[in-house]
Amino acid sequence: MADWTDSIVGDRMAVDREFNDRVESSRFSNQEWGLIMTATELEIENADDPERAQLVADTDKLPQIMPELDNIRSQMPQMGGPDGDDGSSGGGFVDSLKGALGISAGGGSDEERLDDAKRLTQDYANELQRHLESKNKWEQVRIAYQD
Repeated sequence: MADWTDSIVGDRMAVDREFNDRVESSRFSNQEWGLIMTATELEIENADDPERAQLVADTDKLPQIMPELDNIRSQMPQMGGPDGDDGSSGGGFVDSLKGALGISAGGGSDEERLDDAKRLTQDYANELQRHLESKNKWEQVRIAYQD
């Protein structure tokens, strides 16, 4: 089933660019999002039914990477802010100040972050499916997934 993902690399890159605003407004930095997406597998539920087929994010591996998200977040202030201080969310002076005041600095509990990551990855899968449908590629991808 990995071959079907090879056929949508360009589409994923296009959706990545469009989805970047969502990532920047989330609690995750670009580095954290990259790790989250590395741990997420895309699957097609009900692939054999054209009417019910849906692209879904398999997030079963996300709990395993939560400690690494903590490592990334703890290294951000040393790196001059998130992703080299490129203006994306997470880390930085304001979040440090919030943390010192006891206000959530975007970290939250593992369960909250896990829920947010699951929601965001599924939003990404939905956006990718919409993109594929708009380019008339969804049916081809759905069939390739079944092979």
